[in-house]
Amino acid sequence: MVQNIRDMDELKALLKSAENKLVVIEFSAKWCGPCKRIYPLFHEMSVQYRNVMFANVDVDNAQELAQIYHIKAIPTFQMFKQAQKIFELCGTDAKKLEEKIRELM
Repeated sequence: MVQNIRDMDELKALLKSAENKLVVIEFSAKWCGPCKRIYPLFHEMSVQYRNVMFANVDVDNAQELAQIYHIKAIPTFQMFKQAQKIFELCGTDAKKLEEKIRELM
């Protein structure tokens, strides 16, 4: 399951509830073609890797989060453990994304 994050409070709550689990956040937008193409794969990973938490931030609806997390291009995937960012991947390389999830979970 992919949780939609709308603001900093929701993001903080997600990171806190994750404890030691890996959290993967996709920063994207509804109008973004590459984001639309990778989202089904991202959702599939959320079903496959149940011990990892997945979330999506729409940068148009959560501009503050996009600024705080220095999002310069979309889609951007950021990975967190214990509320600390440990990895970032820009683009639609689903294979690389999945490899990194397996490595860090």
